[in-house]
Amino acid sequence: MSDQQVRRPWVVGVSGASGTPYAASVLRALFAAGEAVDLVVSRAARLTILDETGIAFRDAHWHDDLTAWLGAAPGDVRYWPAGDFAAGPSSGSYPAKGMLVVPATTGAVAGIALGLSKDLLQRAASVTLKERRPLVVCLRETPLNGVTLKHLVELDAQGAVVLPASPGFYAGGSTARELVDFVAGRVLDAVGVPHTLYRRWEGELGAAGRAE
Repeated sequence: MSDQQVRRPWVVGVSGASGTPYAASVLRALFAAGEAVDLVVSRAARLTILDETGIAFRDAHWHDDLTAWLGAAPGDVRYWPAGDFAAGPSSGSYPAKGMLVVPATTGAVAGIALGLSKDLLQRAASVTLKERRPLVVCLRETPLNGVTLKHLVELDAQGAVVLPASPGFYAGGSTARELVDFVAGRVLDAVGVPHTLYRRWEGELGAAGRAE
């Protein structure tokens, strides 16, 4: 990379909500699109990854563990431990394109909305907002109480895209993987990253039923 070429990654934050397949699908699609990624996995997310996949995600072996999680070697990726407040994404001068929080817990939503910055994931999201960069928060929780709804409204007011993990069925998805990819595709749509994760609506009724 020359002095004129500055690496500008998407920061991907994985919090402890159930739904780590959403994060894996987003990461695979970002790499397929040739995008650079800075990855932050919260401490709670490590437990969720282990519970949902059987894969341990460890700071000292993150590359091997990420490869096992994604089922393929990752592309241009840099990993930052969740407790590292000196990490690149903790500063507004770090040249990131924006941030995707997938999946997002209600706790992460609250911390970002209130600017608590209790870990690197929340700090990086707060930096993304203050720098007016794209921030997508993919909430995976149901039902929602009034406090969380207020936090989501606050995030919207600050310029974030609130994107619930809510799959659409018009694309013809019938397997869990296809429905996961639909949500991941909508996350990438929100920031303009090209992908082929789902069949787009073209205004033809019944097309999903006829799709092979």
